[in-house]
Amino acid sequence: MTTAIEFIEVGKSFPRKDGTRQTVLDRVSFSIPQGKTTVIAGRSGQGKSVTLKLILGLMRADSGMIKVDGEDVTNISGKQLEQLRMKFGVLFQGAALFDSLTVYENVALPLRERTKISEDEIQQMVAETLGQLELTGHEGKYPAQLSGGMRKRVGLARALQLKPEIMLFDEPTTGLDPVMTQDIYKLFDHVQAQVGFTSIIVSHDIPKVFNLADQVIILNDGKTDVFASPEEIQWSGKQHIQDFVSTTMGEIYQSQLVE
Repeated sequence: MTTAIEFIEVGKSFPRKDGTRQTVLDRVSFSIPQGKTTVIAGRSGQGKSVTLKLILGLMRADSGMIKVDGEDVTNISGKQLEQLRMKFGVLFQGAALFDSLTVYENVALPLRERTKISEDEIQQMVAETLGQLELTGHEGKYPAQLSGGMRKRVGLARALQLKPEIMLFDEPTTGLDPVMTQDIYKLFDHVQAQVGFTSIIVSHDIPKVFNLADQVIILNDGKTDVFASPEEIQWSGKQHIQDFVSTTMGEIYQSQLVE
């Protein structure tokens, strides 16, 4: 299986007020398979969002290497880093839409900023993506006029405009009710199957998000445990994994295919 992203002995810590340092990642190593969905889980403060920022080069690792398609993110900067970031689409926790821009303008923004294609081509590409995400007819609306689920759809549409190879989702269902959360996960699964990008999802929404997972990485006290499927987590002999299972997954968990 081809690897999209590889962490090799990566370390990251932050200073505390008392002068000591909090280790978030303690020389961790793992791989993200290409074209698959990896879910990163763990308690609050375990470094899930930090991991995404390290992948994007928004933070620098203290040690180790982070390779994206074989290129070490920890060793590049400037235009080289910007070029590497073109491989990524990101859906933030709150969708991060611009309130003063319409749905159409929000989705068209990456094309206008990052490409030199004509307005006619932009219009065609935006219309295609809006249709794919069932947003046709909402082009002239502003974010304040949309439901939470619709804002997530618009955020995803914008993230997909540059045809990313890798999508990063940072707590994508925060603030949504259970029904809307399930709809958004079905949408992610449908679009990922159509487009074929590598998907990395950071979420507290356990176990629902596991229905999408081809691989699960659990962060705990600076270390990582990697599982080839959500079902495998239940059979771990490690106490912290057993505690995680009992509090988030119940006694028996079986993933269900998203229809």
